[in-house]
Amino acid sequence: MTDSDAVSDAEADGEPSLRERVETWLSREMPIIQMHGGTSAVREVDSETGEVIIELGGGCKGCSVSDVTTGNIEAELIKWPEIDEVTVRVPDAREQLGGPDQAESIMGVDRTEGGRGDWGSSNPGKDHL
Repeated sequence: MTDSDAVSDAEADGEPSLRERVETWLSREMPIIQMHGGTSAVREVDSETGEVIIELGGGCKGCSVSDVTTGNIEAELIKWPEIDEVTVRVPDAREQLGGPDQAESIMGVDRTEGGRGDWGSSNPGKDHL
């Protein structure tokens, strides 16, 4: 049973749920996520098992330091006595756009970020000088 499916004793006493406390912590302690155009969402909280799943999106997709952010979130939340497992997911921007094998241009529409070329290179082709 997840935190959202049942009312805990703390909620019945008017205290915020674990989900609400994690959401508040994310917005208060990790403002860098929003400052860089990212988003964070608490996807799952199980008060009984202590499992928390958070997903980062927006500007976090494809960000070179998202692994630092996820590590910081995991390191802090695992210190909470009611949390035993923290998973922070960051979708790969390439998966959303079709992956690195996706054609750069489909019907004349450049599908790469900002039209700056392939994933990490300009991918000029074999006969480019």
